[in-house]
Formats: sequence, C-alpha cells, structure tokens
Amino acid sequence: MTGPAPLLTLNNGVRMPTLGLGVYQSPPDETIPAVTTAIENGYRLIDTAAAYGNEREVGEGIARSGIGREDIFVITKVWMTDYGYDATLRAFDTSLTKLGLDHLDLYLLHWPAPSVFDTTVASYKAAEKLLADGRVRAIGVCNHTPAHLTDLMARTDVVPAVNQVELHPFFSQPELRAFGVRQGIHTQSWSPIGGVNRYGGESPDKVRDPLQEPTITGLAEKYGKSPAQIILRWQVEHDLCAIPKSVKPHRIAENIAIFDFSLTPHEVAAIDALDTGARGGPDPDHVGPDTFS
Repeated sequence: MTGPAPLLTLNNGVRMPTLGLGVYQSPPDETIPAVTTAIENGYRLIDTAAAYGNEREVGEGIARSGIGREDIFVITKVWMTDYGYDATLRAFDTSLTKLGLDHLDLYLLHWPAPSVFDTTVASYKAAEKLLADGRVRAIGVCNHTPAHLTDLMARTDVVPAVNQVELHPFFSQPELRAFGVRQGIHTQSWSPIGGVNRYGGESPDKVRDPLQEPTITGLAEKYGKSPAQIILRWQVEHDLCAIPKSVKPHRIAENIAIFDFSLTPHEVAAIDALDTGARGGPDPDHVGPDTFS
C-alpha cells in the first residue's frame, strides 16, 4: 500500500489531495471495486459526476472501504441539463442521495455552456448557496477558459476554488494555469496521462500518445518508473491535482506510487516543451446542453 497523496490548500482554506481516482467511463459494476482498491492503495480523493452514471457505486465503494468520511475528499458535478438555480439545487440533492453522503467536499459545474451562460451563472449561484449552507466545503467549475471564468466571477460572489480541465503533456494549458494562479483558482487535470488522445475518436495511426513519447519513456527508464508515473509526477511538480482513471488494480496502485521521487526543473521543462496547443477533447466554447446524447 502507498501512503496517501500530499494535500494542497484551496482558496478557502480547504485541503485537497494532490492526486485522486477518476471514474469517467467506469462501468457501474466495476466502479465499486475500483473505488475500494483505490482507497486501499492510499487514494483519498474520488472524482465522479452526475453524467457518469456511477455516483451510487462510488458511494458504495466509499462505504465499503472502512475509511472515515472525514478522510475522503468527494467530488461530483452538475450536468448542463440541470443548469439553473432551482434545477441545480435539486440535482445536488439527487447526487448526494445517490452517493449516500450528508455533504460534498467539492461541487463543480461540468461545462461553461456559453450558449446558455445565464443558466450557468444561475447554477453557480445555487452552488454558492450550498456552500453558504455548509452542504459542500468548496465549489468550482470544469472546462472554463479565462474568458469564461472572468465572466462568471464578474456576476457571482465566490471565486471558484477549482477549475477541472483537460491537461496533459500534449495540452498543458500554461496560460490557463497562470490565470488560475493569479485568481487563486486551483487547476485540476482530467485526462492527465493523455488518454483523451487515445479514446477521442482518431484512427490509431494518427494518435499521438504521451506514453510513447521518447522524452517521457527516457525519463521512465532513468527513474525506474512507468511513463504514466512520469507524467503524473510532472503534474505534481506543477502543483496540479491529477485524477487519472482506471478500473485495473495494478494501474490504480501504480498511479499513486509517485511520491518517492521527483523530476528536476530541466526535466519538467522538457516535458513542458511537448505541448502542442491542440485539445484532444471538446472545445468548451462549442459545448452546450445538446452537444452530447
């Protein structure tokens, strides 16, 4: 078993682990053992969403772990079809019931939905109420660009604690990260190993996989680590919170075994230089309630 990941401090003083388990696309019947395996291996952050269809199983996995609720940091997200003030409050109650919890650690808006941004703002105001009422310890957003964040903050009162975005060596978003630092918004990475490049729909011969990148495989050989561990350590060196997803026990154990070594500034810069500026996932400017089935 690996020890728990170190903690970082959000802009409201709440402490959050630097690494967690993501369950996007994890089938419900595989989610419970994935969560329990993760907790057994030292994970203390679990990230899910209403749209993932596995909140109930995440809650069951947490309950079966035997770890006290106060020691697990739980994140879920409201989906765009539940945007709006009252709808978000109802969606929160539904998520909490499915999870079997009495509060959340972090509640996120899943996309900015710029075509209906008034409802995005209304949803965030609902999240502010949930925060004020003590039903969630921190609130934030996903997939917001600096422009989206600027607009949202101009119309609301609480600066988001977290912005969860696509972020990996081929799309490292330095400008967004710098904006977050200036505003006190912590950047959290989905697809932190670059898996979106593999499952994003491109034909296999066109996919650029960070796990095959010579800079990363060379560092893996140097440190006796896997390429995935090198990438996750790079995330940690940038003070990011990564949420790699897996249902395979050996991968879950491997992904958190990254706190016994560090990369040099030169090595971090070499991985930084791999950035292409090209997304593997959807463009937040063009995602709305009707984008996905």
